[in-house]
Amino acid sequence: MRKALILLVACISFLSCGKVEGVVPNVPVSFTIAKTDPRIAALNSQGGAVLVTGVGVAGVIIYRRSDGAYVAYDRCSTYQPEKKCAVILDDNPFTVTDPCSGAKFLLSDGSPAKAPATKSLKVYTVNETPFQINVYN
Repeated sequence: MRKALILLVACISFLSCGKVEGVVPNVPVSFTIAKTDPRIAALNSQGGAVLVTGVGVAGVIIYRRSDGAYVAYDRCSTYQPEKKCAVILDDNPFTVTDPCSGAKFLLSDGSPAKAPATKSLKVYTVNETPFQINVYN
């Protein structure tokens, strides 16, 4: 009986050690962009957004809200994040779209705006100085 109990506990332990699905993975993010960099000129006005590649899970979006504050999100869609589908900027300055599923997200707070998404985009911390924008987690 004791061996059966040990075997049962071992099986449960091994089965519960799988990957967590439905969550954007945590990866280290830390970069700085000079405000004078011409690649981020869109951030000079409220409602502007830029895409930064090579960081995060699927890249990062930096957006300047209507109150002038900067926010940063991972481009990896939260709908089936294991596919690592990168959201793209829409023609309007307020949303991004997951091209794999059609889900939409608001840039003001990262929340889902259109199904099938139900979770907000992964947020990174933004620290602004007079000369640069720092994004990190």
